Amino acid sequence: MVSLYLRGDSLIHRTPAWLKLALLCVCGTSVMLVNSPFILGVALGVVIISLAVARIRLAVVWRISRTILLFVLVIAACQWFFASLIVAVMISLRILFLVAAANLLTLTTEMSDLITTVDTLLSPLRRWGLYPDKVGIAIALTLRFIPVLVEQGAMIREAQSARGVKARFTYLVPLIIRTLRMAEGVGEALEVRGTAGAQSWRDQGPRLGDLTCPTGLANAKSDENQSEQDKPDSHPWHGGKDNSS
Repeated sequence: MVSLYLRGDSLIHRTPAWLKLALLCVCGTSVMLVNSPFILGVALGVVIISLAVARIRLAVVWRISRTILLFVLVIAACQWFFASLIVAVMISLRILFLVAAANLLTLTTEMSDLITTVDTLLSPLRRWGLYPDKVGIAIALTLRFIPVLVEQGAMIREAQSARGVKARFTYLVPLIIRTLRMAEGVGEALEVRGTAGAQSWRDQGPRLGDLTCPTGLANAKSDENQSEQDKPDSHPWHGGKDNSS
């Protein structure tokens, strides 16, 4: 898996991770409360200028954001149809600001620094049963899987185009299967490394390989039936002896 972080020595790269994360939370909350298209446009312009200051190439931003633009256009069209043009513009600017600000954070912050910051900020909640290390792992896996899934989707589409498949959404099924297999591999890696809670994932049912193979599914069902038969009978009315008598 790859990371979104791009090395650099700009001012934004040198800014502490906790400060960038705090600014993202404050600014992200603020834009949801602003109802002025002008102010939202200025905020988006500030983020774009920050990307330029960080020396992030436009091609990189376009590569990781082009998929979001399609959803923004669909949402804007729906809001324009059901509400008004002003509402559509404001919602579009909010989404673009949040996406651009999140990209700025992930492109200029190392994953280890981000996880350490989240762990430090959430450490007081440990007494109430929240484990910051699990939250950090979840954030790291989410951020690292995004470019991987985009790359896998592009590879599947290219392979299907080479075979003459012209339908648009036929790549979704193999992409979902690959995603589940990658998730299964990550679960195995976490289990090997002794991550808490990862050792019970095998006992939750048949695996993806069993579901995609009829023989494997039959073996999984056979193992499940065998395990049910091997369970001790703890109730006297099921054939066992009543110790109380």
